[in-house]
Amino acid sequence: MDQYIGTMLDNRYELMEIIGVGGTAVVYKAKCHRLNRFVAVKILRKEFASDQQFCRQFHDEAQAVAMLSHPNIVNIYDVSRSGNVDYIVMELIDGITLKEYLSRRGQLSPKEVTIFTTQIARALEHAHDHDIIHRDIKPHNIMLLRDGTVKVADFGIAHFAEQESTYSKGEAIGSVHYVSPEQAKGSFVDNRTDLYSLGVVMYEMITGRLPFEGDTPVSIAIQHINSIALPPSIFAEDVPEQLEEITMKAMNPNLSRRYANASQILEDLEAFENAQQFKLNIAKEEPPAVAEQPSELDATRKLHNTGEVAALLEAENRAQEQRRREEEAQREAEEAEEIREEALQEVEEEAVEPKKKKKERKERNPLPAAFLFSIIAVLVFCAGAGYFVKSVLDPYGTQDDSKLTTPNLIGLYYSQVISDPDYADFTIVEGEYVYNESVDAGKILEQTPEGNRKIEKGGTITVNISRGAKTFNLPAYTNQEARQVKIELERLGIICVENTPEFNDEVPNGYVLRTDPVAGTELTAGDTVTLTVSKGPEVVLVDMPDLMGRSESEALTLLEAAGLNWEPVVYEEFEGTPGQVIYQSVEAHAKVEKGTTVAFKISIEPPPPAEVTRDYTVQLIDSQDFIEVWVMVDGITVYNNMHWYEEGTVNLSLVAIEGEHLVEVYQNREPYSQEVVLF
Repeated sequence: MDQYIGTMLDNRYELMEIIGVGGTAVVYKAKCHRLNRFVAVKILRKEFASDQQFCRQFHDEAQAVAMLSHPNIVNIYDVSRSGNVDYIVMELIDGITLKEYLSRRGQLSPKEVTIFTTQIARALEHAHDHDIIHRDIKPHNIMLLRDGTVKVADFGIAHFAEQESTYSKGEAIGSVHYVSPEQAKGSFVDNRTDLYSLGVVMYEMITGRLPFEGDTPVSIAIQHINSIALPPSIFAEDVPEQLEEITMKAMNPNLSRRYANASQILEDLEAFENAQQFKLNIAKEEPPAVAEQPSELDATRKLHNTGEVAALLEAENRAQEQRRREEEAQREAEEAEEIREEALQEVEEEAVEPKKKKKERKERNPLPAAFLFSIIAVLVFCAGAGYFVKSVLDPYGTQDDSKLTTPNLIGLYYSQVISDPDYADFTIVEGEYVYNESVDAGKILEQTPEGNRKIEKGGTITVNISRGAKTFNLPAYTNQEARQVKIELERLGIICVENTPEFNDEVPNGYVLRTDPVAGTELTAGDTVTLTVSKGPEVVLVDMPDLMGRSESEALTLLEAAGLNWEPVVYEEFEGTPGQVIYQSVEAHAKVEKGTTVAFKISIEPPPPAEVTRDYTVQLIDSQDFIEVWVMVDGITVYNNMHWYEEGTVNLSLVAIEGEHLVEVYQNREPYSQEVVLF
């Protein structure tokens, strides 16, 4: 049984069962006892939990992703640490992954591909607008809900687009079947990396297969770098041409020919849906001559050792160079063979000439054939020596005078390089502009190819140029949550420290009271901002006065003297002395915070009972001319009068409080009736 099953994190999240296992974390179904709902909890694996740098990256980036709010992104509710356990609390999705859906369905219809891709692109557009790159877009991280909604999950290796870190260069992160060429090479990545992976996902949805397969992760990564996938229409009939063009442009290995942002994909998808004659102006790439054969390699394997990729790429480049040199040597050998054959032909012609001429020639040159063969041997030797020097002693062509050696441009200003005649034999091309706090703006950071390499005259050198340290004006953070402010400042490269917290009656506890320097100050990455955080109003405890039995005015005086507030007075009927306190919400003499609001009640006399009038009829039965009618209610006489016998009946209106009462009737002082009557 898993060690965490049944564990309660922060006395709130009860881990119930494992619902997913990834490369860096395990996902559990959990119950939040505070909000009484089910959630998903992702916990770092032990091997990563012990790495402080990884944990810090895990927390910072997860908290940043938690600020995203979009219907197509899985919500993150909380990021915390309980004991030695780092975890993220996420929305629990009732659905399946797109990978599971593809396993069941195979190829998807153009309508399904368009609907799913549109929702994924909207999620990426929202994340990219917040400078967050996912870097691991694949069907395994895309959830399908029962209503058809798509949610992008697992930003576990996401990072900020402008953040320079070990996670952005020097290592390939992501699943190898969906990795972009720049990821596979360990180069700088931006939002176009996610768009390439989205293109691979589209390709798989359309065709039911992956664009590149291989026996090892490295071989697949090399295909992403050096190859162009076969068009989806080769594997899927009736795929719309426009949808195929969108897919191929999204996964174009050339960054400049790929979609620049998710908004562009959304525009093309919308046009594809709305126009039957929609035609994209997208340049097509020539497919490779032979299709890659599929394999059983797990699509979720990850490529972490880019040194292996670099080594294989270098080996492939050397092999191509070796083949080129062998072809040159072959041509030289063929030319030497032609010279040898021509010489032999001349010898044969001499053999059939008249002996006299031959004798004369021999007298003038006693060894013409031997001399000629010596010349041929020397030529063949020179050709072989040249091949030996080029292929063995100088395999990289440093002795090739037809090529130029690339200069080292790193550290030079780009504006000077392009105007310097010393570099006129090269084509200097702008690459990317990258913020770098240690290199002045305008200076060259990187170049491809590197310095001291051989290229043809007029060859291209691509350079990445420094933007310098990124500067910005410090926003106004007063009255904002300090935790979120620190995340935002650290994302911008600012060192954030906290001053001694202070009490404040207006700014809540944990919120920023002021910053040093003040808002509007121009800052550069690496600068320090000091936050003074509010502790909220200062807590002062007072004794709760005893209000019981006191008048309303006395109670209010006591509360005011203690620094307490009160709710509107409630008046309640109570048997006893009216106008006195009969209830207080806080027990007398208890310690309460100054400013606490207290409720109390004042007694009032109950109203008199309501009286009810009831009609009552007395039948006269005595035969005497005059009859005295006497009526009593509960023993109290309420009617007494004389009536003529001829009247027959006497109609009365009896009055009594609501309820049952005893009514007695007498005629001529003799009992007539006795009954209980309801009023």
